[in-house]
Amino acid sequence: MAVPKSKQSKRRTANRFANYKATASQLVECKHCHALTVAHRVCKNCGFYDGKEVVAQKEEKN
Repeated sequence: MAVPKSKQSKRRTANRFANYKATASQLVECKHCHALTVAHRVCKNCGFYDGKEVVAQKEEKN
């Protein structure tokens, strides 16, 4: 069984993950209300997902 001769430093261990770059989530246009929303999520503006109303929106009283 292979065993390391010496301990790896914290810096050497961290270097393995140093090239990772997080990307911003992709925004897409809602097909119902044309607002920008995160992909594969219910639209916060109208409550529709995949052409169906999933969350009923509260009506504002004047």
